[in-house]
Amino acid sequence: MKTGKILIADDNRNVLNALSLFLPVEFDHVKTIQQPGRLIAELALMDYDVVLLDMNFTSGQQTGNEGIFWLREIKSKFPLVEVVMFTAYGDVELAVKALKEGASDFVIKPWDNEKLLATLHASCRISRSNRELTGMKKKDKQLSRELNRAGEVIFQSEAMMKVMKMVEKVAPTNANILITGENGTGKELIAREIHRLSNFASAYFILADLSALSESLFESELFGHARGAFTGANEDRDGKFLMAQGGTLFLDEIGNIPLHLQAKLLTVLQTRSISPVGSNRTIPLNIRLVCATNKSIDQMVSTGGFREDLLYRINTIRIQLPALRERPEDIPLLVKYFLDLYARKYNKAPVIPDGSLMQLLQKLPWQGNIRELRHAMEKIIILSDHGNPDPESFPATGGLTMTNDIESMTLEEMEEKMIRSALLKNRNNLSAAAVSLGISRPTLYSKMNKYGI
Repeated sequence: MKTGKILIADDNRNVLNALSLFLPVEFDHVKTIQQPGRLIAELALMDYDVVLLDMNFTSGQQTGNEGIFWLREIKSKFPLVEVVMFTAYGDVELAVKALKEGASDFVIKPWDNEKLLATLHASCRISRSNRELTGMKKKDKQLSRELNRAGEVIFQSEAMMKVMKMVEKVAPTNANILITGENGTGKELIAREIHRLSNFASAYFILADLSALSESLFESELFGHARGAFTGANEDRDGKFLMAQGGTLFLDEIGNIPLHLQAKLLTVLQTRSISPVGSNRTIPLNIRLVCATNKSIDQMVSTGGFREDLLYRINTIRIQLPALRERPEDIPLLVKYFLDLYARKYNKAPVIPDGSLMQLLQKLPWQGNIRELRHAMEKIIILSDHGNPDPESFPATGGLTMTNDIESMTLEEMEEKMIRSALLKNRNNLSAAAVSLGISRPTLYSKMNKYGI
């Protein structure tokens, strides 16, 4: 099978004629030109894999400077195109120079057919691999941005509008900020948004998940350590504080720190300096501190579980994030965003939720908040078929647990929930839904009118 597009630039018409007869047998496109000045324009017209480039175009020239010049031009404008140098002068130093400038190989005239073919095929493979790798990197980068967009806070609710107004006010200041809220409400997202809008935006955003740090590694991970400070400390290592120097340090789950370690953290925040474990150095800190917790931090202070003086240090400004169930008007936006996102990620057809599904999603308790909603939408996309969601992937039927306390629900609320679930599971087929509920179709229709379904 012929693969590869070859562009040949050589001032010798006999060479071009010979290659025009020989190479098309092996490659699916071969183009020859005598004037190197046409190279850039020709490369702009087609995605060539390889340029076979003569080293000398002017009669009497043997320096190879012309070839090096056009090599540089090609690599600067078309970096994914491989260039094989072609010359009648087997100068090793010239070959090394061409390779250093970006040429993939060097062929000496008169050429050996098998060697020339092997060189061009190898260069074509490299070119195609580089294109594929570049394409994948671009796609991964784009997807990564989509999955982790720092500034993409999706909302239309009044509750989140208040939060974002507070973020915009406090972000440009250097005030320490404490973000509170249930798990999955987007505390890290808000912390990244604060960083993006702050004076530290051009520097690093460093995340330290304090719930994942063991007591033995707490100081080393946060403050760093010197070589030989303890067994296994084979080199100096910066901790999270130093890594965030000049940027933002986000201490997540700060409510999980034991009391005796809270004292160490308080000392650092009071002095605005650290001393790595095993070192006598004192290093001044210049960081923006943002902390977060899902715990009732004030209650912890009152019961002695959290130091009041540490709370004062981290709590100059407090931002309380609402639970998802407290902002149901944001759910349609989030559902559409996540469905579109995961459809692109998994190369699946988009899923467009109907009104009954959206109403159900807005009524669910979402104890895991946005994180739970996100995972539910990912599951719907994964199990969908040609844009049609599998009923078993719906949160009401097979995905999420209805965590509302049944004892707190009225009979009518339970009945409405069961009807919606049956309709969703049976894709709004009234007859099938009625059978699954054990009632007649007219009865089901009557109850749907009653509940406005």
